[in-house]
Amino acid sequence: MNGDIINMTEFEFLKLRDFINQFCGLYFDDNSQYFLEKRLNNRLKLHQFTTFEDYYFYLKYDRDKEQEINAIAEVLTTNETYFFREELQLKAFSEEVLLEIKEKYEAAGKKELRIWSAGCSTGEEPYTLAMLIKETGLFDDWKIEIFGSDISLRVLTTARNAVYSHYSFRMTKPELLEKYFTPVSEEKYKVNDEIRNMVTFGQLNLIDKYKIRSTIETVDIIFCRNVIIYFDSDVKKQVIESYYDSLIENGFLFLGHSETLINISNKFILRHYKNDMIYQKPELTI
Repeated sequence: MNGDIINMTEFEFLKLRDFINQFCGLYFDDNSQYFLEKRLNNRLKLHQFTTFEDYYFYLKYDRDKEQEINAIAEVLTTNETYFFREELQLKAFSEEVLLEIKEKYEAAGKKELRIWSAGCSTGEEPYTLAMLIKETGLFDDWKIEIFGSDISLRVLTTARNAVYSHYSFRMTKPELLEKYFTPVSEEKYKVNDEIRNMVTFGQLNLIDKYKIRSTIETVDIIFCRNVIIYFDSDVKKQVIESYYDSLIENGFLFLGHSETLINISNKFILRHYKNDMIYQKPELTI
């Protein structure tokens, strides 16, 4: 031990890295030892371990290991989000994709829309989608279901409470802030019930394909933005396959602007809209 820092050996790094990858899907390359050592030190101190080897055996065998793995996921990922993030992509969603869906579904006598916000963090994304749907004024007589999932129980608690500080509103127009939020203090606002009632939340590990199958009904749209960047190629392929299985034919997949399905999956087509490019599950042909 060096001062207050618990040092990690290369052998401990490899064991912990592989364990985290197996259970969370998070991937760390051979240059990430210092990062893991720094980020996990407080977890060791919390449990009063003096070596990373002791911590590894705790993760592997303790009855509370699942709770600790969830805590690790929070420590090792960045829950950077805010309302109305990536404006052009949201314009493609609200002004193009939603109109296409409305026209097609109503022609088929369908007035239901299901959306999955995967890796929703503290909830700004699914609430944003609900507000954008409301703003169109086209779906008031539809059944709208938006499900936000995350591996972190802490961020899901924030999402359910729906109270946010000014930091979350850096891209929110004042008129939307006034319309869909209620001030609860000088610094914080709460999402109004009409929006909250459109969204539900649940804990979900994106590499747990069996839990996904039992939890997620077939959805029309999936948002998974800036999430798969944390995964290695094999896990990315597994997660995208789960999304493919969860989407209806012609369903849409929204990824972050730095993310692509090149070398990951060839099952989706890339639609070029006026505001952005969106992946779509093609209609199956016999």
